[in-house]
Amino acid sequence: MLTYDEELRQKLSLLIAPYVAESAVPIVIDWIIEYKIHVTLTPQRSSKYGDYRHPYRNKGHRISINKNLNRHSFLITFIHEIAHLKCWMMYRNQVPAHGKVWKAIFAELIHSFMSLSVFPDEILKALYEYAKAPGSSTCSDEYLMRILAKYDRVQRPRVEELAEGALFHTINGRLFRKGNVIRKRIQCEEVQTHKVYLFHPFAEVIPYQTDLQLLESARQ
Repeated sequence: MLTYDEELRQKLSLLIAPYVAESAVPIVIDWIIEYKIHVTLTPQRSSKYGDYRHPYRNKGHRISINKNLNRHSFLITFIHEIAHLKCWMMYRNQVPAHGKVWKAIFAELIHSFMSLSVFPDEILKALYEYAKAPGSSTCSDEYLMRILAKYDRVQRPRVEELAEGALFHTINGRLFRKGNVIRKRIQCEEVQTHKVYLFHPFAEVIPYQTDLQLLESARQ
């Protein structure tokens, strides 16, 4: 008969195994149990991959992660949020969210995985460089983002691939028109509100199709 701890680990393993490499599962489970983390797997969010919420009133540590991420992006995002958790436990809200303390904790956590058979060599190389000066998300490092995208389950078009003036939907269904490149971002106008937003060139989109295009697609 399994002990409570063994049964808990077995249940968590079944939940976590589809989302991270096998060798990383025990570490993720250790974190969840040690810090009593409530983990939520969410539908895809275009604004973020994950987030961390510190204990509040009767709620403990909470981490949410987009469940559509490939296993490498999922693990890096989880490590990102664990760094926030550790930072909060040490300093509460007395240091910047992505300041020097968080950067140091994140880099230390990432390096602890580099000796394990978790990430492919090309991701390890990109992570090593990214860990020298990590940003608020993996989206802040274009090289790492492009490497990770190779492992996505579904390959969607990116904003940078569309012609200027082309219409596209975001993952959440909003309709935009692609505009000019502004530094490292692409200026896009929301059709309904005429508000202008800056998109990362590598943001996933769904090209707009007219009723005639949809009909032709259905016939094929």
